[in-house]
Amino acid sequence: MSELTGKVALVTGGSRGIGAEVARRLAAAGAAVAITYVQAADRASEVVKQIEAEGGTAVAIRADLAESGDAEAAVARTIGELGRLDILVNNAGHFTYGALDEITTAELDRVLAIDVRSVFLSAQAAARQMADGGRIISIGSCFNGRVPGDGLVLQAMAKSALIGLTKGLARELGSRGITANVVDPGPIDTDMNPADGETADFQAGLTALGRYGVVGDIAATVAFLAGPAGNFITGTAIAVDGGYTV
Repeated sequence: MSELTGKVALVTGGSRGIGAEVARRLAAAGAAVAITYVQAADRASEVVKQIEAEGGTAVAIRADLAESGDAEAAVARTIGELGRLDILVNNAGHFTYGALDEITTAELDRVLAIDVRSVFLSAQAAARQMADGGRIISIGSCFNGRVPGDGLVLQAMAKSALIGLTKGLARELGSRGITANVVDPGPIDTDMNPADGETADFQAGLTALGRYGVVGDIAATVAFLAGPAGNFITGTAIAVDGGYTV
């Protein structure tokens, strides 16, 4: 795979789970990759080593996307260390489960800062530097299309905001050939939501396929959108959820 040779990608929250697999998949397709992390420096370093072991180029950047300025700084460092930016994958997110009357203002502010504000600021900073034909891909959630129970109002709100943001980006940046899309995962087997966890049977039962997906399912979709085959897809949300929302 070499369709992304010469391209540079930034994957936020790329030290584990979906983000790490996206970074590895883009690198396997030829892109140089920067990943951000907050606390898991060892995991971020391991992802970088894995990519380098396969002959790729990768760097890890510490960035707390809840903090003002870190999103823009991550874009700037990516360009400073890797020379350009062609693909932005907004993967970092903060999940908060809780009843409506239990959610604090601090929790609300943190989720919106990471899941919405940082996506806007990263896209804004990236668009200023991206060459024509770039890609902005955000990782949403199956809760954009279906909220199966209580306690998910904050997550559903934050991830749904990405759809409007993405449509606006697609329209504004379309004249430059820059596409913007959302990928909405369903239940995916990660250390944060394992396929053998306490609620796994319930979550799997909500899908048409009756099972969890794997991180590679999301990474493959991101790589498709990032490559030449995705150049006429923009302003849309693609559900990779095993039929969760049908």
